[in-house]
Amino acid sequence: MGVAAIYSWLSEQLKLEFEEVRLLKESPRGSVRLIRHLASGKQFILRRFTGNGEVYRRLLDCSCCHLPLIYETAEREGENLVVEEFIQGDTLDFLLQDALFTPAETKRIVKQLCQGLWVLHSMAAVHRDIKPENVILRGNDAVLIDFDAARLHKPQVEADTQILGTTGFAAPEQYGLSQSDLRADIYSLGVLMNVMLTGEHPSRKLAEGQMGRVIQRCTRVNPAKRYRDVLHLMEAL
Repeated sequence: MGVAAIYSWLSEQLKLEFEEVRLLKESPRGSVRLIRHLASGKQFILRRFTGNGEVYRRLLDCSCCHLPLIYETAEREGENLVVEEFIQGDTLDFLLQDALFTPAETKRIVKQLCQGLWVLHSMAAVHRDIKPENVILRGNDAVLIDFDAARLHKPQVEADTQILGTTGFAAPEQYGLSQSDLRADIYSLGVLMNVMLTGEHPSRKLAEGQMGRVIQRCTRVNPAKRYRDVLHLMEAL
């Protein structure tokens, strides 16, 4: 079955076997919907977006408690369909509306995100959009979601072909200065930690003590001066 045929088949199956519960997010690049399987009642996330879906394809059949399960992917002429696990819980963005996190809570959550990122990075994938809205706390587990901006690192390429990411959280190299690699995610983790601890970007208010020193190293403008990988960041924490 060709790529276009797979896309058409998945689209048809979704119409026949699922119903939409609600629209969760919509942007010029696509949409995210909560859907329900009619026979079982089980809920899933359906993503439609334009761009590169190769990271979702790499994640098929990958099991990690800090990443959502990806069940189906299809692509046709740059438009992607992804059916993934529905993660029940609250985003960090929602939780930060009421209170900041303690250093101990921040360390625990970021270490778990590092475990998820280690799986991604081992596939040569870079998330490129780590922010409070893309982290869900499911009980005691932090789950990193939304790989729409993710890409595979290609050593032969000098710069990212598409500028994606969230201002404030995206590393400088994501704006076309060079190709983003796993150290771009370390930069974003540093900003995320600071926001969890202070509610502010580190350029405005840096967290105190040892956590502040870790954050400073994560958010160096020069990627070579950041932690080499997430395992080194976990050791520092």
